[in-house]
Parts: sequence; C-alpha cells; structure tokens
Amino acid sequence: MTISSSLNAGVAGLQSNATRLASISDNIANSSTFGYKRVQTDFHSLVISSNGGTYSAGGVRATTSRLIDQSGSLVSTSNATDLAVRGRGMLPVAKESEIGVSNGDPLMHLTTTGSFRTDAEGFLRSDSGLVLLGWPALPDGTVPTFPRDTSDGLEPVQINVNQFSGEPTTKLALGVNLPATDTDAGSAGEIQYLSVEYFDNLGTSENINISFTPTVPATGSSNEWTIQMTDSALNNAVVGEYVLTFDNSRTSGGTLASVATVSGGAYDPVTGNLIIAAEGGPLEINIGTLGDNDGITQLSDSFAPVSISKDGSPVGNMTNVEVDANGFVTAFFDTGINRTIYQIPLVDLPNPNGMVALDQQTYLPSPESGSFFLWDAGDGPTGDIVSYAREESAVDVAGELTAMIQTQRAYSSNAKVIQTVDEMLQETTNIKR
Repeated sequence: MTISSSLNAGVAGLQSNATRLASISDNIANSSTFGYKRVQTDFHSLVISSNGGTYSAGGVRATTSRLIDQSGSLVSTSNATDLAVRGRGMLPVAKESEIGVSNGDPLMHLTTTGSFRTDAEGFLRSDSGLVLLGWPALPDGTVPTFPRDTSDGLEPVQINVNQFSGEPTTKLALGVNLPATDTDAGSAGEIQYLSVEYFDNLGTSENINISFTPTVPATGSSNEWTIQMTDSALNNAVVGEYVLTFDNSRTSGGTLASVATVSGGAYDPVTGNLIIAAEGGPLEINIGTLGDNDGITQLSDSFAPVSISKDGSPVGNMTNVEVDANGFVTAFFDTGINRTIYQIPLVDLPNPNGMVALDQQTYLPSPESGSFFLWDAGDGPTGDIVSYAREESAVDVAGELTAMIQTQRAYSSNAKVIQTVDEMLQETTNIKR
C-alpha cells in the first residue's frame, strides 16, 4: 500500500507540474499581449491519514487562478481612442457579433484596455471585435442619470464622422463704452451703431443691430441714452427699446443708474439681463448691473465696443473625437466648438479575480466576483481613463523563465520517484524466483 501510494504521489506530481508548465507557457506566449493578466498555479498537498504507523503518500494537486487585479504598465500611442484604465475599474465592452444581430441589449463584457477605432457604421470597435459601451448624452451635452447597478442604460458608442453640428445663440453680453460728452448740452448728438452676429436655430448667421441715441439737453448733461435693437431675421423689425441713465457721482461715475423699458422684455437689475424676442426665440442680452462697470458704461469721449461675447455656433463638421480622464467622449468640430456625446463608466467589483475569463482579454462578472457597480471614472474607488495609451501585459518574462526551470526540475524529480517505485516493485516481484 505504501509503495502504491508513492507511485500515485509521483503521478500526481507529474500532473501538477504539467499544469504549472501549461500556465507558464500561456503567460510567456502572451508576454506581448496588451491587457493580458497572468495565470498563477498554486500547489496544495493531499494528506491521507495513516493507520498503524504506516504512512501513505497523498500527493499534490494544482489549482490555477488568473490575477485580474494585477495591472501592467501603460504605454503611449498615437490614437486618441486607445484607452487604458489607470487604477481600479474596467471598461464595459460588447462583442461585435452581438451588436450585429440586434437581439436586445448586448451582454456586457469587461476589459482594462483596448484600441478602438470607428468601423464602417461608426462604432468604436477594436481589431478583436470588441465595441466600446457608454451612456449617451442629450443634445445639449449633458448626461442624464442612469442606473448604476445594471448595464441596461449602456449603448454601443457610435461616432457619426459625417455629423454636422450647430448651436443657436441664446445669450449675448455687451461690453460697450458710450461717450459721456455726447450727452452734454450743445453736442452733435451723434447716433452710435453696433451690429452683433448671432446664430438662429438652423445655424444661419443673423444680426442684432443696435443703435445708441444720446439725449442732448438744453443745459448741462443728461447722461441718458436710448438704445434700440432690431433683428435682421425679422426684416429689421424693432425687438427692444430701452432708456439708459448713467450715474455721474464720484464713486460710481459712468455706471448704469437706471434702465427704463420702452418695448421688449423687462430689465432685471439683479442679473443685468434683458430678454428680447428674436426670430428664433428668446434672446437674453446682458448689459450689466446697476452700479457696476461690467457691461455698458458712459465714460470719456469715445465710443468703444470693449467686449462682445455670445454662445452658439455656426454649422460645422466633426473633425475628431477624444475621451477624457473622466470618461466623457467629446466630439470636436471645425468651428472650434466641442460637444459631449457619451460617457464611459468604469465598472468595479469586490473580487475582480473571481470573474470568468474569456478570450480577447475580456471578463464576465460571476457570483464569485460579487455584484458590479458602474462608477464615474475618477470617482469612488475607481481610477481614471487614459487616452492615447494601452496597458501592457502583466507578465514578467524573467520570473516565468525562472518558474519554468523550477517546474522542469520538479517534473524530473517526480519522474525519478516513479522510476524508483517501478524498480522496487520489480525487486518485490523477483523475491519468489
């Protein structure tokens, strides 16, 4: 019985070391595979209880585990949509084959890195057939609230490279200085003109034409101007008229003292805004608050449009797409504007090593890994997303070669045990001769 157990232990040793060699060969073969997580083989002894002082060899068994929580170093690339996770968390992806059949929501797989480029349909897809998943943004660039404990809200990230984009103007801010001398008695009362471009709902360029007419008194200074606004989209119809009175005190000279509405939306002294009814909808114009020199002022003897700012943009072509550290996918247009179109979350689990490993460096959550949660990148326990980067293999080739030498010696020793047991059994057979 003891000799037989020695033979079984030797066979178990051969099998266990063969398993370890298989994991080592897999690690070395994938030493240049981006995002590869090394496999570790551990040995566990088997103990058989002895009876009557005899000892029976139990042998050994091997167990393997993939160390998914170990990360490789990051290397830079030239592709804006080469992504890698720096720190904890994983990128949600889906198989290209599942998206092609359109059979409900694709199954969420997880990976730590990928080289994604737009395919013929605009999906961000890797060469291995993985499509990046994300939450779609609203037309205004904001990302609505999605459930974080399920992948139901995730969609394949699709980039329309032929997309046009234009944003209507909704706000204007006027920084203009009016000549104080024009409101003095005896001045010519010259009318000043200013034209401000804005973009309507279709991205068409229109103009708000503004005239500034001073009030010339018989004596002294009136410090009063009438501004009239017309809209080119409405055949230059008047959309607002206001009377501005300026302060001439020592402390607040040149700032707005009061605004009287003749037509158009009322002036708000708290915000400094007034709203006019432009052709495409309400247009908010900021002329400054009372007592502050942050908008329209009246100083000195020159008319000077100091600053004119507005939102909105004309129609432009998409030029490129980038992903920032917080996972926001931003589209850039040749007009200089940009817009958030998706947000890529990072998925975290209590036990990443408990996930089911699949090919192409992808993983599936399992009962052993625990329930997953979708975090904003850089929030909670997760790290951030690095673009223009890939994660290298987590394999240390030198360490694997060392382990391979150890495995070879152990395998040879177990083979020697079997050979010795065979010789002992042969001697036992020869006793009766």
